[in-house]
This record gives sequence, C-alpha cells and structure tokens, in this order.
Amino acid sequence: MPSNGTYTAVVDRFEEDLAVLLLEEDGETVGELVVDEEALPADGRHVDAMLAVELEDDEVVDVTYEEAATEDRSERAQSRFDSLSQRPPSEDDEEDSS
Repeated sequence: MPSNGTYTAVVDRFEEDLAVLLLEEDGETVGELVVDEEALPADGRHVDAMLAVELEDDEVVDVTYEEAATEDRSERAQSRFDSLSQRPPSEDDEEDSS
C-alpha cells in the first residue's frame, strides 16, 4: 500500500460492488486500491474516471472526482486512437496525387 498522501487514481474496473483503483504518482502507477463502490463520488463511478484519493494510515480519508482531468485524459486517448487508426498513404495514393 502506498504511503500517506494524495494520489491521482484511475477507476480501472468494477468487481461486483468493489471498485479497483490504480494509484498514480508523477504519471507512474504506484499501487492498486480496492474500495467499496459506494466510497466513490456518484459522478466518479465509471471506468476511467480520474479521482484524487487521500490516504492516511492505510485508510481512504477523501475521494474527489476530477471531471476536467477525466475529460482531458479521454480526449488524449481518443486523439491517440484516431492518429493510430489512420491508414498511411499507399504507393497508389502517392501516384494519384502526382
């Protein structure tokens, strides 16, 4: 379990009524945390939701949904997907444009 402090967390998945969160620090995954789904803010109860999670003495003391961070991360992921899904030009395409 990571030490006391505030971490960025991403809702990775749900297993029945439990939420599995991946804790990040400086962009690196530093741990995993399993909490009751009810411990999450209502608007943060979905996969890929970004949360600020405060830990103290191995206990979750505060969880805040980070709406702007969630939207930004989603847009960046979609942009990467769109970029990867574009077909590179073939030789035929290059000849047609000449």
